[in-house]
Amino acid sequence: MQLMENAWQRFIEHTTLRRGVVLAALMLFLWSIRAVMTEVLLTFIFTYLIVHWLRLIQRKVPWLPTIVTALVTYAVLIILVYLGVTKYLPMLINQVVKMVDYLIKYSQSTDMQWLTKNLSHYISMKEITAQVRNWLTVGINTITTVGNFTVSFVMAIILSFFYAIELEQMNHFSRQFLQSKVAGWLFKDLNFFGQKFVNTFGVVLEAQFFIALTNTVITAVCLIVMQMPQVLALSVMVFGLSLVPVAGVIISLVPLCMVGYNTGGMRYIIYLLIMIAVIHAIEAYVLNPKFMASRTELPIFYTFVVLLVGEHFFGVWGLLVGVPIFTFFLDILGIKPVKPVQEVAK
Repeated sequence: MQLMENAWQRFIEHTTLRRGVVLAALMLFLWSIRAVMTEVLLTFIFTYLIVHWLRLIQRKVPWLPTIVTALVTYAVLIILVYLGVTKYLPMLINQVVKMVDYLIKYSQSTDMQWLTKNLSHYISMKEITAQVRNWLTVGINTITTVGNFTVSFVMAIILSFFYAIELEQMNHFSRQFLQSKVAGWLFKDLNFFGQKFVNTFGVVLEAQFFIALTNTVITAVCLIVMQMPQVLALSVMVFGLSLVPVAGVIISLVPLCMVGYNTGGMRYIIYLLIMIAVIHAIEAYVLNPKFMASRTELPIFYTFVVLLVGEHFFGVWGLLVGVPIFTFFLDILGIKPVKPVQEVAK
């Protein structure tokens, strides 16, 4: 008995080993609840953004109660969501339908006959039919996923709302776990990993969000100048894909070029290629040094590997949070430490 107590005490005092075990247990726990990972990640993202917004308002207007700021913020958010769903979503769906129609007409045009003729020598009609069936299955699954995502989105908004209106009480109550005489060490380790993850996730995700927003604005302006059709749908697509580091902009180039060719021929494709090259230059030499102030950017090879592995294990979420999670592990292992968000802001 004494030997077990001594071993347990040595384990508690060995910080590196103890934190390694806690991290492994935490990863196992998250893997076991992967079915609700969408709700977890959405709740974390909304809570992170709202808490930062509340802290900003507190610094600017210290006399304003936090609960009032939270209530006003969520009221405005609900109004914006309502306007987006009732006014802009039908417009977006209409433009997406038109964009798909553009792509279908382009694929059936004389310009694509040579490609269809050459492909027919290598791909049988049976294989094409099988691929069409797979695409239909993917489409049905996507519709189901959109419904589930809507439910998860609403739940995440509600949970983040309850967290925000009781922000100070939540912080006070959570600190009591650190004083536990039985498992205080466990909660301190969880707090350590939590702070590391919030700092890493915050720095990387905020930077990628602002980069995606800037890329989308520049792209939208260029598309309007070029008089491209369905600018709203293309802009939303560019923004969503730009949240995926490196690969997103390259993937968005394919539908952009197809719509551009159907609108203005090869001349528009050249314009789009120049536009993407300029955006990449701005991102590399202006946006990354400004937003990635903590120097967490990765080599392109590592980025693609992380995206592939993240997509394999976590699906679409892996493309969005794969890089922040990988950066978190680099920080934990001391390979590439990440500065706290406060230091980056300074």
